[in-house]
Amino acid sequence: MAEQASSSIVMRADKAAIMDVIADFPSYPEWSHFMKKVEILDPAGPDGRAKQVRFTIDAGVLKDTYTLDYDWSGNDQVSWVMVEGKALKSQHGSYTLADEGEGSTQVTYQLAVELNMPMLGMFRRKAEKVIIDTALKELKKRVER
Repeated sequence: MAEQASSSIVMRADKAAIMDVIADFPSYPEWSHFMKKVEILDPAGPDGRAKQVRFTIDAGVLKDTYTLDYDWSGNDQVSWVMVEGKALKSQHGSYTLADEGEGSTQVTYQLAVELNMPMLGMFRRKAEKVIIDTALKELKKRVER
């Protein structure tokens, strides 16, 4: 299993508002520049949140279509594992939300990715860090708009 990269950011919103944006998969292409297409395959998760979602991404050198299976823990955490991919061999990650008081929430994103092509560990970790930092900044911008 790959090592996980992790990063956190504080957003000016409560956990429910942030989790609503995370769970709104069809809107991802509007605010996440790597996402080109998102399709909910199984909408039967708790609270009406999707259980399985297919993503099509274009991140320059990495283009892929992959499917993630989600596990929701209310507004505190969502985690996922990849069930199918082409360029990606595996992916698992999570968003964990912690109330910071005064209407702010700390969002921690953890991600581990393995590709079907060889890549030095230090380059993979750097790519994971860029993906995480970009995703957190884009999520923050969407939540706080």
